[in-house]
Amino acid sequence: MERDIYKALIEWKKSQTRMPLVLNGARQVGKTWLLTEFGRREYKKLAMFSLDRNVAARSVFEQSGDPHELLRKLSALANIDITAGDTLLFLDEIQDCPRALTALKYFCEETPEIHVVVAGSLLGISLHGQSSYPVGKVDVMRLYPMTFSEFLRAMGQGMMADELERGEWDIISALDTTYTDLLRQYYYVGGMPAVVKSYAATGKLQDVRRLQKKILADYEADFSKHAPSSEVPRIRMVWNSIPAQLAKENKKFIYGALRPGARASQFEIAIQWLQDAGLVYQTRRVRAVKMPLKFYEDFSAFKLYMLDVGLLGAMMDVTAAAMLVKSNIFSEYKGAFTELFVCTQMQGTDIPVYYYTAENSRIEIDFAVQLDTNVYPIEVKAEENLQSKSMKTFIQKHPELTGLRISMKPWVSQGWLECIPLYAFREELIRKNNRQYEV
Repeated sequence: MERDIYKALIEWKKSQTRMPLVLNGARQVGKTWLLTEFGRREYKKLAMFSLDRNVAARSVFEQSGDPHELLRKLSALANIDITAGDTLLFLDEIQDCPRALTALKYFCEETPEIHVVVAGSLLGISLHGQSSYPVGKVDVMRLYPMTFSEFLRAMGQGMMADELERGEWDIISALDTTYTDLLRQYYYVGGMPAVVKSYAATGKLQDVRRLQKKILADYEADFSKHAPSSEVPRIRMVWNSIPAQLAKENKKFIYGALRPGARASQFEIAIQWLQDAGLVYQTRRVRAVKMPLKFYEDFSAFKLYMLDVGLLGAMMDVTAAAMLVKSNIFSEYKGAFTELFVCTQMQGTDIPVYYYTAENSRIEIDFAVQLDTNVYPIEVKAEENLQSKSMKTFIQKHPELTGLRISMKPWVSQGWLECIPLYAFREELIRKNNRQYEV
């Protein structure tokens, strides 16, 4: 399965200022597979060590911090000469060997010609409190679940994905029925690579749900295994509350929904833990939709989204029939799936994402994004009925802005408002964001 981030890995390999690469991301988003494929395709030799299981490799790092000695001993263990330019040294599950994490600094300073990549389960958690983290001595990338476009390619629909990237709306609109059907499938399957691979190979819907349930169980096990014991109950409360929070009309995170009298101070660590683990995304409110958005950030209000729409469906026990057959799935549960889909598809795009609510009115804008040198209010509509007063009223008060409406309607521009179909919005936002680089 092809991943979009692969191009960034190629650029990292070619870079003259390359440093050891840390690939971050939630468990089971495909980090190990991706870096293994990268090593096999792009290098003559791959020296891979899983530090959670390879005791001998861990002891090498525990005995010495000298990068030359480390490379000599690792070469002996792998029975491969780790040489500059043609060998990729891949340290997996690096969180199980803090000395290996520290060694990245010395690889950067003393053996920059050696290509080193690392990954690990819950690496964000491991790094959060690490005083030995090699700040400024590593490159960092983050891997997310597969996007809808990556899902299309995995399903053998590469030409459909290419059309979304080209953005030729006449062609895209002509294929609307096919895109909508595939989007329904994505809502059920989601973007976890093992689940997508199974579905692409067999099409068995029950296998999809079984794999999703296993991933959720693994995440629950991680809470007890890796989180501070005092925080585990709070982490579970936050995690299990997300479906209900997203199903509300106003999706602002409400602490009182966790338990009566709950306060922010009691759950800040739990929410941060879930963010560090890559399991949730936090979108903060802005007080105004103006450049730069971060200047107007409100730290007291936010929305919380889980990492994958397929896992949300598994968590809520939504049936395959509801996803693939029912006519109103895009609007079901007050649009929870659709707004989550929009949020997850914007991850990894380097686009600052917020939301907006007016202080003294009922105007609410689902997302506010900063693209190129402009800001855009975004309204997400989960169905074709587009009656909504918020966006129109907002643009009337801010005529200098152009609104974006993401829905199941085909693309159309109305001047003050541009309507973008759900299945194509990510690529359109990326195009708008990249216009600053066009000559």
